[in-house]
Amino acid sequence: MKNQTINIKGELIDLATPLVMGIVNVTPDSFYKGSRSQSEKEIIERVQQIIDEGGAIIDMGGQSTRPTSTLLTAKEELERIEPALVLVQKEFPNATISIDTFYAEVAKIAVEKYGVSMINDISGGQIDKNMFHTVAQLNVPYILMHMRGTPQTMQQLTDYDNFIEEIIFYFSEKIAHLNALGVNDIIVDPGFGFSKTLQQNYELMAHLKYFHIFETPLLVGVSRKSMTYKLLGTNAEGSLNGTTVLNTYALQSGANILRVHDVKEAMDCVKLMTELNKYSTQPLI
Repeated sequence: MKNQTINIKGELIDLATPLVMGIVNVTPDSFYKGSRSQSEKEIIERVQQIIDEGGAIIDMGGQSTRPTSTLLTAKEELERIEPALVLVQKEFPNATISIDTFYAEVAKIAVEKYGVSMINDISGGQIDKNMFHTVAQLNVPYILMHMRGTPQTMQQLTDYDNFIEEIIFYFSEKIAHLNALGVNDIIVDPGFGFSKTLQQNYELMAHLKYFHIFETPLLVGVSRKSMTYKLLGTNAEGSLNGTTVLNTYALQSGANILRVHDVKEAMDCVKLMTELNKYSTQPLI
């Protein structure tokens, strides 16, 4: 039986019914314009919207990770994200906040100073070698994602000898390392769109059930990404329907957390799939 709980600030959160994580990008250059929130009013309205629509986790990031983005330093990222963290801590003291960062310094300040509950690291500890030790010290859940290189180089690093097997091995090594440091609340994110071609993203989605081998919660983030809109011949703004289809497939494959821009639509997927699952195991006679 795979682990379907995470410990958030001493409370055991049950993931048997999947959760929705809403995205707040405190950036001027994230790939989807609708997710950008920079003014105080925009940030408050966006977080309130996520909560009102049923989002259980607020994922806040101060750095775009699209391939054409500029890599910020930890100091630059903090200067961008800290005012937003101050605001959210004041306005939404009971909200469960995740910090989307690959810098250990940013993660440490976010957790210790602003009460952030979770760390979401797209680099799997590769960009900042202090990240794993910092996560162990902070004792918060850690989202471990698969990526090669940096956001600026990842799309030149899509050659694999054995695609799925190499990703499985990547997680095996990193989970073992984290466990050895005393980190137990690990959430696996296969990293759709990162160091993967269009076809590889769909191969990954088709084999999503393989990742239950780690007996950790599984997070899927495909919201409005190019794997959807390039295949459908549209753009990020026109990819909500495609995102909903992929989120539904991910839930069928056992995803525990959906990371999304559109919380209401993702919550609809969760509610419908939860209802269907009540009957899927019942005998006909």
